[in-house]
Amino acid sequence: MDADIIGVSALLTTTMVRQRDVVEALEDMGLRSKIKVMVGGAPVTGEWVKEIGADGYSEDAIGAVAVAKKLVGK
Repeated sequence: MDADIIGVSALLTTTMVRQRDVVEALEDMGLRSKIKVMVGGAPVTGEWVKEIGADGYSEDAIGAVAVAKKLVGK
């Protein structure tokens, strides 16, 4: 996989659990150290980001661009 960042959005609390699945899948494939994971969506909080081990999040698209740039060092 050649991605630097994977972004996962969720609209409902019932679907946000899949964000954790993405982090775990990357770990299982041995790719977690190479790919940053950003999560977002209406129910997502900073606490959730820490709980699932994601690398960043933003409450809106403008903020997400800034977070993404920071994560890839630009």
